[in-house]
Amino acid sequence: MNPTAPNHPVAGQVTFLGAGPGDPGLLTLRAVEALSHADVLIADPQVLDVVRTHARANVDTPMQASADEASIPADVPTLRDTTNLVMGAARTGKRVVRAVSGDPGLDADVAEEMLACASEGIGFEVVPGVAAAVGVPAYAGVPLRDPQGADVRFVDARTADDRCWSEVGTSDATAVVSTTLDSVAAAAGELVSAGRKPDTPLTVTIAGTTTRQRTWTATLGTIAQTLKAAKVLPSPDGGQPVIAVVGERSSAAQRDQLSWFESKPLFGWKVLVPRTKEQAASLSDQLVSYGAVPHEVPTIAVEPPRTPQQMERAVKGLVTGRYEWIAFTSVNAVKAVREKFEEYGLDARAFAGIKVAAVGEQTAKALVAFGVKPDLVPSGEQSAAGLLEDWPPYDPVFDPIDRVFLPRADIATETLVAGLIELGWEVDDVTAYRTVRASPPPATTREAIKGGGFDAVLFTSSSTVRNLVGIAGKPHNVTVIACIGPATAKTAEEHGLRVDVMSPEPSVHKLAEALADFGAARRAAAVENGDPVTRPSERRPGSRRRARS
Repeated sequence: MNPTAPNHPVAGQVTFLGAGPGDPGLLTLRAVEALSHADVLIADPQVLDVVRTHARANVDTPMQASADEASIPADVPTLRDTTNLVMGAARTGKRVVRAVSGDPGLDADVAEEMLACASEGIGFEVVPGVAAAVGVPAYAGVPLRDPQGADVRFVDARTADDRCWSEVGTSDATAVVSTTLDSVAAAAGELVSAGRKPDTPLTVTIAGTTTRQRTWTATLGTIAQTLKAAKVLPSPDGGQPVIAVVGERSSAAQRDQLSWFESKPLFGWKVLVPRTKEQAASLSDQLVSYGAVPHEVPTIAVEPPRTPQQMERAVKGLVTGRYEWIAFTSVNAVKAVREKFEEYGLDARAFAGIKVAAVGEQTAKALVAFGVKPDLVPSGEQSAAGLLEDWPPYDPVFDPIDRVFLPRADIATETLVAGLIELGWEVDDVTAYRTVRASPPPATTREAIKGGGFDAVLFTSSSTVRNLVGIAGKPHNVTVIACIGPATAKTAEEHGLRVDVMSPEPSVHKLAEALADFGAARRAAAVENGDPVTRPSERRPGSRRRARS
């Protein structure tokens, strides 16, 4: 500690953290760890949502600024006040995380804040992030170096002077220019005036590393016309930051081969996932891997049974040895039994001596999290029919007890019960939970559903079709309708919906794969025809073909 610094008996720790250009997946492991221990989170508006998900629920966020400066109330501190915020929190012994867009050393002006910490003897550390000038070109498919090697120059157009433009303009280095959308043409003009040829290739990327990313390929001499032809300028959004890469490595021919991010099959698609939040999580993760933006809208709410006595008797029967098997057909069934166990002070040891069956990967994972490893999971189709395919018939010689406990929803079909009885088992079919229609989503979501704001909707059961239409209205004609199977597709068609995608198997993950295949085929057709690649919501009603995957 600096002996000349003011004496503060309690001093906190400040972590200056780079949150990357926008993709939450670019946070480093060290960044996630620091966020999980933060008492105070002070984040740039554009990365607040990226970092807040990794912080504790009760973390103090004194700067809740929005990326839209016009919406910031007068009493909310602006970025100029962050030094005071950081120092004020650190002086009280708090662990402070100061999160900035990109990398603290290249993209952010936080040196003043670091110096303030040093002058008062407050400990700090720097967690580097992915700089926008490096990460955005990588996501745009524009390598900054190749085996032949070349200099790379980084230019901030806001502060570049004549000498800077002259040095970059007279060299053959790859130039990475940080600027704004409406200033790109001016920056290109500076480089041409300084000596770069007007036909030098150029790429311009906006909203880099996010699903809103968009890249234009042109030359220094044609970029103004290219942006005008694309109808992105003039625009009130012209002040948005962009990364422009100037040099041969940004040529259109290379991008055709290297544009891995924007060419994902569902890139930028807004996909409606009408399931409960617990059910939607893994499906949403899969959709994100295809470049989609999932929007989860619960259509079913889960509530306890109206008369809990039946469930109470069954759980007591587990302990007293009434059952040979217990079969779980959903995550909600696992949750219902687990809650009843906790109510009685029981744990996974109560399953000792009982065989456990589970339908579906997520159900099996829920059981493992409870401390129970399933004895039987269908080897084929993850459904009641698939479970019956593998279920052993009752054998009085080897099975001392002939009864199965089946905790299910109140609206479950009789397929599994009938099949087990046919195999010689007695079944206690118990209502473990009720499924009811969820509350309507916000008005903006309902308007997007009916007005064509979503590119696709995934229907995973007939009830999700009926409930979504009931609480939010019928999806617009331009929206791609994907159904998990024939029964769900039939219900969708009965509600006046045109089914575009059908899952080859009754699996939510196969359904997502089928939608991705549909999106890839649609993209390939546009490229082959020389048409621009657009999302379904950007097309006119009635312009799509009926297709099934």
